[in-house]
Amino acid sequence: MLVRRHGSLRQEDLAMLTGLGQPFLSMLESGARRLTNIDKIIMLLDGLDVPIELTGPMLRTSARPAPRGETSGLLIAVGSGAN
Repeated sequence: MLVRRHGSLRQEDLAMLTGLGQPFLSMLESGARRLTNIDKIIMLLDGLDVPIELTGPMLRTSARPAPRGETSGLLIAVGSGAN
């Protein structure tokens, strides 16, 4: 997963952040599984603190809005490569 590599995270780190299992993340990266379950997509987005501006409100939980004014180093690394 490009986001994980840019953030210098291990699969175990991403699993802890998102609540998704390391074996599941490994299968995602290898292409053996697809991320089609909306609940798992939301878990991934929330765990990475992806700003709502990048995802839209439909892909976010109403109970836990995206943090305002906080940007993780992971997102900065990804954002700087996209410009």
